[in-house]
Amino acid sequence: MKRSSTIGVIRSEVDDPYGSLIISGIERFLRANGFSFLTAVHRHNKELLESYWRLLQKRGVEAFITVDTTIVREPPLPTVAVAGHRPFAGVTNIVLDHKAAAFSALRHLRENGHRKFAFMKGPVISSDTEDRWRSIVQASHELGIQIHPDLVVELNDSRGCAARAPEYACPFVQELLSRNRAFTALFAYNDNSAIGAIRVFQDAGLRVPESVSVIGFDDIQLASYGNPTLTTVRQPLQKMGEIAARTLLDRIENRSEYVAEIPIEPELIVRQSTGPAPNAGSKDVWSNHS
Repeated sequence: MKRSSTIGVIRSEVDDPYGSLIISGIERFLRANGFSFLTAVHRHNKELLESYWRLLQKRGVEAFITVDTTIVREPPLPTVAVAGHRPFAGVTNIVLDHKAAAFSALRHLRENGHRKFAFMKGPVISSDTEDRWRSIVQASHELGIQIHPDLVVELNDSRGCAARAPEYACPFVQELLSRNRAFTALFAYNDNSAIGAIRVFQDAGLRVPESVSVIGFDDIQLASYGNPTLTTVRQPLQKMGEIAARTLLDRIENRSEYVAEIPIEPELIVRQSTGPAPNAGSKDVWSNHS
């Protein structure tokens, strides 16, 4: 059989820093091992995704890697799914331990005296949203944290981009503030939405972390350059890309057996955006804001 030494990489977006770091890890490993890749971006369009399976296969790719892509049927070639959550024959899912991630973030806030929490739930089109939210609910229950519906906003919009860049998340944070329900900590869906939230809080006269602490998710490069720098749950994104590429090459080269899932451990990175909860007897910054 002729070999193309080419992998098809299917991703949800072209401009999100989350996917870019994963692609960087994929590219580095493939290039070092004599492979190249073709990329297709489906923007969560099911028909487009379906067409890309066929198109890339016609182009001669030997296997697939998907990034933040919800797979709804068994792919036509061996596949490794980064942030994949649905089991299919022939698909290896690389999955962060979201339960451990949620528990470490919420425990950090609890240990700093926070009791009133707000949450940003991810968009329905993101493959991580359902599993991450379920893990947050479970961890909150174990830690005795109550989730108030008025303190939860979902990052859903018609373009599906509310979690991709900080500015897209801002209207949802403004909506959260407009409900006039006090909270001292926000657990955002990802770093982009957390950075957008910090900007909205500062514009509203709330100080971070003195008035409200903020935790993100992913640890993208921008997380360590904001003011304040962002406390976040780190996913080793480049490493996850390398693991995906290595796993796929080992499989198509018959160097290892198929595995259904590869778990990834998160790491809490504490920076400047979290701190002690405001003292109950201190000046009520929320009454000033409202």
